[in-house]
Amino acid sequence: MLLAWPAAHEVWDEESWDLVTERAVSLARDAGALTVLPAFLLYRAAVEIYAGEFGAASVLTSEADAIVEATGNTRWQGTSLLLAAWRGQEAPTLAMADASIRAATARGEGRAICMAELSRTVLHNGLGRYEDALAAAQRGCEFEDFGMVNWLLTELVEAAVRAGRPDVATTTLALLEERTRAAGTDWALGVLARSRALADAGEAADSLYREAIERLTRTRLVVHRARAQLVYGEWLRRESRRVDAREQLRSAHETLARIGADAFAERARRELVATGETVRRRTVETLYELTAQEAQVAQLALDGHTNPEIGAQLFISPRTVEYHMRKVFTKLDIRSRKELRGALRYAGQAGVPA
Repeated sequence: MLLAWPAAHEVWDEESWDLVTERAVSLARDAGALTVLPAFLLYRAAVEIYAGEFGAASVLTSEADAIVEATGNTRWQGTSLLLAAWRGQEAPTLAMADASIRAATARGEGRAICMAELSRTVLHNGLGRYEDALAAAQRGCEFEDFGMVNWLLTELVEAAVRAGRPDVATTTLALLEERTRAAGTDWALGVLARSRALADAGEAADSLYREAIERLTRTRLVVHRARAQLVYGEWLRRESRRVDAREQLRSAHETLARIGADAFAERARRELVATGETVRRRTVETLYELTAQEAQVAQLALDGHTNPEIGAQLFISPRTVEYHMRKVFTKLDIRSRKELRGALRYAGQAGVPA
């Protein structure tokens, strides 16, 4: 199981990536295998991140942390770091990345360094700091880590093109094309089409962008589809096709804002404003700020678990679960579990880990 997840990603097999992690978590829970359950939870959380389910990913990482704290096992911060990067949380991402790289260097763990550099790259691409993204991606690619380098190559193409380094983009595209053509999945070919479009121009770029969006729409990889729409919209605006650009940018902004990818959502917002459209910045209402533990309890309750079942999963008493549920109801201004789905969806739109 520990090898199946990166292997599925290495060959761009979305279905196996999804099913293997779901099955691994289920088996570990049923067996009470607390040594490996945190790792499986974090693998599953990565799947949820790329599906745009940041709230679910946050719940899984918090559960993994709770188990590690209770058992005294080693904590892996990679997935929490990646989630912070996708949320555009600059200070936490950079602080965690620096700490992770220091610790990993001392232990000789290249995989952790690779994940930290990937997270930096995602953050900087979201913020439009392409030279910083380029440097981080190049450092991460030095490790060519199994099941992770695909992510880095994808990010590196965008960073190189936007940083004005066509030589790096061309070299990276060749590596990416070799990997994606061999896989032949919509995930692989959608990412390839988007990457080639970034480095191309004219009608060829337009066709590639549309292919990327069409292929990625057939997958569960919401973040890839939204980012394809974002870069297509940016390209259309620069081609003076403002009406077409607005269509793509609106869709990208709506998705990225809804899932909580704040830095990329802000990129889309700025582009929409440049087309002449008025778009409000998102704000976070303190009323809806759930703690990590409250978000876990709320999500498990939404999934239909009883208080004793939630307590068993999170290693807390049913009475503590009840206490957290009362806090959730107060913060979300609801009175029953039936209202959780709508309330958590709204909280998620406000950038809360719901």
